[in-house]
Amino acid sequence: MKATLIVIQNDADHAAAKGLVEKLMASRDPKDGARLAAQAQLIEAYERNRWPRRAPAPAEIVTWLMEEHGLSRADLVPLLGTASRVSEVLGGKLDLSMTMIQRLRTRFHISADSLLPQATDRNARKRAAA
Repeated sequence: MKATLIVIQNDADHAAAKGLVEKLMASRDPKDGARLAAQAQLIEAYERNRWPRRAPAPAEIVTWLMEEHGLSRADLVPLLGTASRVSEVLGGKLDLSMTMIQRLRTRFHISADSLLPQATDRNARKRAAA
């Protein structure tokens, strides 16, 4: 198959590039393997730039843990302190303390690192409050 690579600059290019990848995957020509790999890398770079991933906020993780374990807000009081602290944590108004993180880590067997706020999240929250 004679195919040139598509440099992706917009969503239309992205759709065309994905179509090219489908054609290259169906090809039996060994030369198309290199084209396939290169086009896939271009697609990945575009997607990473266009739709960057972000780490979930600690409040999102705690909410997910509640849902996965069938817990209510009241069930989190022994882990987070008081009902008002539970509300503040789930609302993203209060960062988790080290004690809270340790209790959550022990209870749910998760990494403490996942519960630490990202530095950029904390700085954005401070700027918004100012």
